[in-house]
Amino acid sequence: MLPIGEYIQAIIGIMAIFSPFAAIPIFISLTSSCSEKERNSTAKTAAIAAGIAGLVSVWIGQYILIFFSISIAAFKIAGGILLLLMSINMLNAEVPKVKNTKSELEEAKNSSKEIAVVPLAIPLIAGPGAISTIIIYSEKSNHLSHLIMMSLIIIGIGFYIWGALRMSNYINKRLGITGINIISRIMGLLLAAISIEFIISGLSMVFPFLIQK
Repeated sequence: MLPIGEYIQAIIGIMAIFSPFAAIPIFISLTSSCSEKERNSTAKTAAIAAGIAGLVSVWIGQYILIFFSISIAAFKIAGGILLLLMSINMLNAEVPKVKNTKSELEEAKNSSKEIAVVPLAIPLIAGPGAISTIIIYSEKSNHLSHLIMMSLIIIGIGFYIWGALRMSNYINKRLGITGINIISRIMGLLLAAISIEFIISGLSMVFPFLIQK
């Protein structure tokens, strides 16, 4: 187990990158022709799919890095840069471009049964940045208790995603585009700080004589 502060940072970091608020306008657009029951079902499926992607990253993410001979230092630097780019988009209240493409959104509109998984859950919510963040936090300890704690965090965030998407119309009416953009910018600022921490941590592993903790 890590100090409680580490897990609080993990919760904040993963919530920031998993933030479903940026997905709310797209969710509303893609489900505009669906009934309330169908929208709720889509929200539930999207949350479950994103949660499964997160749990897979917790338990086998490190082994994927080992299989491809990728050092955790290199992954931290690359992941940090990716998160920094995404945070800049969030600060500009834009949907990160690495998360979806026009073709994916068009395909989703033509197949309402699939929009919950693609592109809502993957890659809109659980995109490369989210998966990178989870792997980096999960790698901090190989103890079973740590992996279980990370799994509980992911499950909790899954409920957070489900609740936000389920209440998307209410949130959109109450906050409006401006309110959602403000939340997105706050999350982007937090994510930018965390991404710099990842980059510094990775560089300190590669160049320990240059960066002293």
